[in-house]
Amino acid sequence: NQYKVELIENLTDGEITFCDHADFTDLCRGGHIPNTGIIKAVKVMSVAGAYWRGDEKNNQLTRVYGISFPKQKMLTEYLALLEEAKKRDHRKLGKELELFTFSSKVGQGLPLWLPKGAALRERLENFLKKAQKKAGYEMVITPHIGQKELYVTSGHYAKYGEDSFQPIHTPKEGEEFFLKPMNCPHHCEIYNNKPYSYKELPKRFAEFGTVYRYEQSGELHGLTRVRGFTQDDAHIFCTPDQLNEEFKSVIDLVLYVFKSLSFENFTTQVSLRDKENTDKYIGSDENWQKAESAILNAVKEKGLDYVVEYGEAAFYGPKLDFMVKDALGRSWQLGTIQVDYNLPERFDLSYKGADNQLHRPVMIHRAPFGSMERFIAVLLEHTAGKFPLWLTPEQVIILPISEKYQKYAENVLHLLENSEIRALIDDRNEKTGRKIRDAELNKIPFMLIVGEKEEKNGTVSVRKQSEGDKGTITTNEFISLLNKEINSTLEQF
Repeated sequence: NQYKVELIENLTDGEITFCDHADFTDLCRGGHIPNTGIIKAVKVMSVAGAYWRGDEKNNQLTRVYGISFPKQKMLTEYLALLEEAKKRDHRKLGKELELFTFSSKVGQGLPLWLPKGAALRERLENFLKKAQKKAGYEMVITPHIGQKELYVTSGHYAKYGEDSFQPIHTPKEGEEFFLKPMNCPHHCEIYNNKPYSYKELPKRFAEFGTVYRYEQSGELHGLTRVRGFTQDDAHIFCTPDQLNEEFKSVIDLVLYVFKSLSFENFTTQVSLRDKENTDKYIGSDENWQKAESAILNAVKEKGLDYVVEYGEAAFYGPKLDFMVKDALGRSWQLGTIQVDYNLPERFDLSYKGADNQLHRPVMIHRAPFGSMERFIAVLLEHTAGKFPLWLTPEQVIILPISEKYQKYAENVLHLLENSEIRALIDDRNEKTGRKIRDAELNKIPFMLIVGEKEEKNGTVSVRKQSEGDKGTITTNEFISLLNKEINSTLEQF
């Protein structure tokens, strides 16, 4: 076999491992099972064409994907999980619910948010802005581009050079701009806008900032891997002594976000520096010890389920990652809190201490959502498109049983809108049963059916998604019911 011979010729250590099964012998690489009797269930999942070694200049071969389990029940459960995952695919739901789309003319990996999706994003942003304001954050806005020197100073040019877009050249000789890959350098320059005393710290700058990175087309996937995405970014500049309390405050904010959006099954990972090789990290031992102690004390005090990984910290500081499990048991990294000693050094950030001398602030990066695009994708798949009532694009749809009840439906709509309830009327010339089915498919939480009886009594017949008939009540009673349900799922920060 020419392909196996090629693999053998390219082995660097000269050692060949193979396995025999009856008359079949093949090159192999572990791990292995002691005998095939352990396998009780096998299924071929798919067949696809693939170029040898991924090079389109080589021959095209056939790749067979298969899976096996020690029990038939495990295979059955796995296939059911795959089927449910297909139903929850955010790309499928995004199209069905008219949230977002893509255009080949706009470009791969650049989502277009449709009206319902834009409204959903706006509510998520306002939800976080409200909590951030109470936590003492100040909103800032930065441009989508920056000069090359900015990203050279920050170190992002060296890190994202190949993943970034091509430079934007201006008529001025030697002047280059780049689409920003990160918001951090811009926020450092905002901090540098004026001198600070230790009495004015911490400063907390927040922004929903769109960043750009050139991902290879084969790596793009719906909203989870895109070329342009918006981060719920914030950077806290504080003294080393303030780090402990600031870190705990950020954890409180992340936990509030997760609880409000029904992400209650999660673990955390504390990434610390390698104790045996501290030379590769920037910052003093004293500051690292303070930062690591702050993170460990915070997760213990908050009762978080956590694991510690030594050597996983970035060279510029330790961090805390939140690993969230969705409704299908899949783990997603959502929410990061990162301590940074590097950028304050690179941008020469300072504050005047109580000793009247200049000191370096500590910088904390945090993003509870991570990116709006990826977070919404995960939320879509977690909820199967059935968003919390406070968040869903359309909370109520009014279904008049015939055209002559249109006026009453409009009166009900007016009352709902005056109470800031998101509602619409389905005035199509369709049977009520069809309207109900369509409302269910569109994941609208409540349906209000109005006809002769409802108009006469000033009431509405209520149906709840997936639960059916809820009886007949007045419009004001329904408004109270709706607000009570919203308040029960969305606590104040």
